[in-house]
Amino acid sequence: MTRVPLSTAEWAAHAETVLPAPVWDFVEGGSGAEHTLTANPAAFRAIGIVPRVLSAVSAPATNTVLFGDELSFPLAVAPMAYQRLLHDAGERATARAAKSAGVPVTVSTFSSVAVEEVAGTGAITWFQLYWFVDRGVTLDLVSRAEAAGCRALVLTVDLPRMGRRLRDVRNGFLIPDHIAAANLVGMPRSGLLAQHTDLVVDPSLSWDNVAWLRSRTELPLVLKGILHPEDAMTAAGLGADAVVVSNHGGRQLDGAVATAVALPRVCAAVAGRCEVLVDSGIRSGTDVLKALALGANAVLLGRPVLWGLAAEGESGVVGVLNILHDELIDAMALSGCADLAAVQALELRRDEESAR
Repeated sequence: MTRVPLSTAEWAAHAETVLPAPVWDFVEGGSGAEHTLTANPAAFRAIGIVPRVLSAVSAPATNTVLFGDELSFPLAVAPMAYQRLLHDAGERATARAAKSAGVPVTVSTFSSVAVEEVAGTGAITWFQLYWFVDRGVTLDLVSRAEAAGCRALVLTVDLPRMGRRLRDVRNGFLIPDHIAAANLVGMPRSGLLAQHTDLVVDPSLSWDNVAWLRSRTELPLVLKGILHPEDAMTAAGLGADAVVVSNHGGRQLDGAVATAVALPRVCAAVAGRCEVLVDSGIRSGTDVLKALALGANAVLLGRPVLWGLAAEGESGVVGVLNILHDELIDAMALSGCADLAAVQALELRRDEESAR
């Protein structure tokens, strides 16, 4: 590539040129008519920042602490499956880039590189967990995450079944035989992602299971896929250390509320009893600033990481993360925020017209 991308949109354009069309659709697609997929970034665009001036901000401080670890800025890489579809180094490259950027990486249960290898990069590693029909498999994954030195356990709670991802259906998309779920060796598999998920993931996951899991691990427990404030309050009451306001990047229930809309009510409901993170639709450092001003403690970044990985491997992911960090610093300086506490005090206005 001759020109260095200056935005995540430019990284996306580069990634699209190097990926086979079915893989691009697998990364980019959502469920159903993709209304929620498009609503997520639109909801962030619809939020206007009311900047403060004459604040004497020369070098905004972006560092924060999450689950006892200091981060260079309030962002973690979201869990995303089968990254070797995009680059042969897959999750290893993503983890090395996260370490370089000073942020955590979340290993998917369906990672194409084993959790031990990802954690072995030295990155701050979180492990994303699905609830399996075989509870022994679930416990084994928790034990492996603990033994590997993972710093948090992220239970995905919005996937009783996989959403109807029509791009994948039309393409007849299959996971190639040479790419496998490295954490699930010996488990039944199908090249069709939806079939594979339905084979092994338990749709009867309930709050009782969450309480059971909370009693069996000392790792910080994060519930990912929360949109309703009452669910967030229940999670906090059961001892969850954090919730992630998420609609699975628009890949589950089409028509689910955009995360930027759901976030303030969730933050108000938990009232500081647990951390609140958010994903789905984050595309810039300005989006990060808006999420923090809406009450989030940090964000998870998904698709843009995959764009960088597909385009240039580890260096591409570093490039994407550096852009988000630089843009956050710029947005903080221009809105008069010397630190993250000042960001949380910013005034925002929602422009309904710009969301259409």
